Amino acid sequence: MSIEVNNESAIAADEAKLQRLAGYTFDIMHVHPDAELAILLVDEAAMEQLHVQWMDEPGPTDVLSFPMDELRPGTEDEPSPAGLLGDVVLCPQVAQVQAETTGHTLMDELLLLMTHGILHLLGFDHAEPAEEREMFGIQRDILVGFARYDRQH
Repeated sequence: MSIEVNNESAIAADEAKLQRLAGYTFDIMHVHPDAELAILLVDEAAMEQLHVQWMDEPGPTDVLSFPMDELRPGTEDEPSPAGLLGDVVLCPQVAQVQAETTGHTLMDELLLLMTHGILHLLGFDHAEPAEEREMFGIQRDILVGFARYDRQH
């Protein structure tokens, strides 16, 4: 699996932990081991530019996902095909404000946002209440499972 993390923001992040979580998410969602994912951390100005360009919405946001090959989750018997999953772009400055508001660490917020972004790349959405319950439930399960996994490794 190819998971690249590039931090272009001024805020330090545990890039290895982001990679571990992405790999864990690939395993849980049965994404092909040869799938490719890029994770980019950018400052508010760069995120605002992307947000305006791709979503036609002003201001920076916390996470954007850019799917490439429209891969979907696989099964234990049949993982998704290999391919380019896409890019997840995170804005640590926006994430920091959200972390302070919710009372957890910046890294916890970045892990949540990255998981959220990967699920969007895999075709999950939260526009409808049932979709939101499904997506946020999977997101929670991944983060709880990863916390256990990461403590053991």
